[in-house]
Amino acid sequence: MRIEVPEKAEKIIDALQEHGYDAYVVGGCVRDSLLHRSPADWDITTSATPEEVKKIFPRTVDTGIQHGTVTVFMDKEGFEVTTYRIDGEYEDGRHPKEVIFTPSLKEDLRRRDFTINAMAYNHRTGLVDIFGGVEDLKNKVVRCVGEPQERFTEDALRILRAVRFSAQLGFDIDERTQEAARELAETLKKISAERIQTELVKLLVSPNPQYLKKAWELGLTKVFLWEFDRAMETPQENPHHCYNVGEHTLKAMEAVKPDRLLRLTLLFHDLGKAETRTRDEKGRDHFYGHPAQSEKIARTVLRRLRFDNDTINKVGKLVYWHECPWEADPRSVRRALSKTGTELFPILLEVRRGDIMAQSGYHLGEKQQWLDKLGEIYQEIIRHKECVSIKDLAVSGKDLIDAGMKPGKEIGATLEKFLEIVLEEPEKNTKEYLLSLL
Repeated sequence: MRIEVPEKAEKIIDALQEHGYDAYVVGGCVRDSLLHRSPADWDITTSATPEEVKKIFPRTVDTGIQHGTVTVFMDKEGFEVTTYRIDGEYEDGRHPKEVIFTPSLKEDLRRRDFTINAMAYNHRTGLVDIFGGVEDLKNKVVRCVGEPQERFTEDALRILRAVRFSAQLGFDIDERTQEAARELAETLKKISAERIQTELVKLLVSPNPQYLKKAWELGLTKVFLWEFDRAMETPQENPHHCYNVGEHTLKAMEAVKPDRLLRLTLLFHDLGKAETRTRDEKGRDHFYGHPAQSEKIARTVLRRLRFDNDTINKVGKLVYWHECPWEADPRSVRRALSKTGTELFPILLEVRRGDIMAQSGYHLGEKQQWLDKLGEIYQEIIRHKECVSIKDLAVSGKDLIDAGMKPGKEIGATLEKFLEIVLEEPEKNTKEYLLSLL
């Protein structure tokens, strides 16, 4: 079995071997190569200590020297080179108290999370697969190396990583690994919000965002995304729906391309339904005001998981307007654009399409035609460069001052009034006409 290792990584391995050390590519790059996927990174493991690595290569950076990792630069490309190690005791369910270097590749592979990530390779030795990683790749299984309880106790984030890898690869999770995940789910509380965020996003933009349901089944979401648990318990007795809120959310994410902003928006778009649900005398459920409530939840959760402000604001706005409550006519679409902005509006249409695709077949064709029409009108407005915001007006605050208006609040109010006129009748967006209104 031969893996095509990049030339620069090969040079690093050759140099280490020439100096009498063992060296292999290891982990995810081996897994991905065996799956005929293109690895994002090529990590190298070696019997050489960081100091010995630094003596061999002229250009290195100490990126994680306390864990035995040095980045070796070949031209402008960096490769992480890590010494074989055994992790000491884990005191906090996150990081080992100490790292002990070892001459044994087997001991190094033994400390890794899953069998599919615990393989090494070089051209001289071939594939080193001590824990059955190849077999698990063939059977499409995510399985812990050794005892799942031990691996998850060492680093609780591995519990969520098991679900993330299963989503990315379309694999099942081994039964014993699942049992340990369920048993130790609460220990995810020890993990920083930033690390949870990273794994959640990777899961959501994977080919299988619906695997979030597995995280729910194992009791993981109740630790960091309990709002989703409520959605899984919220029915939708309504002709427009055939799933509960949680299942609808999963289907909606699955229906759109694997884009971070799109899938985050669809994760949150209906989470406010649990708190806004009412049932009428005919037994039909209604969710009045749920977009605003969903926006509130989205902002709360995104802040809790330490997302950046740009993401929080964009997702919040997209969730608030996700129902696209506008008629398919130019005037309505211009007004919509004045609220959402031209950048978010096309994303909003994709959000709405995913939402509709995850509903029942009730009036489905009509909904899709309406959405297509909104998209066509949007394209026309952009093509004709029609005014949809104050900055698009033919006059500015300076023009108003030059025309004799005093600086102050009245300037802004006047520009708002002009925008209202132009949204109704775009042809009136001329300097001459607008100044004539003063």
